[in-house]
Amino acid sequence: MQHPSPSAPLHRSPLIAAGILLGAGLGGFVDGIVLHQILQWHNMLSAQLPPDTLVRSKVNMYWDGLFHAAVWIMTAVGLRLLWSATGRSDVPRSGRTLWGGLLLGWGLFNVIEGIIDHQILGLHHVREYSPNQLAWDLGFLGFGAALLLSGWALVRAGRADAHSGRAAGA
Repeated sequence: MQHPSPSAPLHRSPLIAAGILLGAGLGGFVDGIVLHQILQWHNMLSAQLPPDTLVRSKVNMYWDGLFHAAVWIMTAVGLRLLWSATGRSDVPRSGRTLWGGLLLGWGLFNVIEGIIDHQILGLHHVREYSPNQLAWDLGFLGFGAALLLSGWALVRAGRADAHSGRAAGA
């Protein structure tokens, strides 16, 4: 691998892209494992097809499985991008940039999934069987917004780490 000169520009976008995909995938796993399986607050289609019979439960479980397959693919692609980024000498080794990308990805997952699935399509709500569904949905969106802001701040702070990718043997 050829090392860039000290004046060669660094490219943080491969690390950020890897972090975003990893964050979206891992955030989806947190949603699916914690909210779908452990707490059983909702399933992918629970607002449209309440899991109140064995057949309806199986249909919801099938769609939950497709959801998990999709977030697994996002995570795998994110790992591949991270592997590629770490092999490049023009990409800084910045934990803050990577963690910022992860938080951005998780926040994007929450905001996009919350707006599309919860509000626009009405497939499910965060806490399906609560009389305060909107409050739970808004909390989910607020948490996503907080993750986005935190991720953005870490990515910006990671600019100071630009020198770390130039170490000998990196």
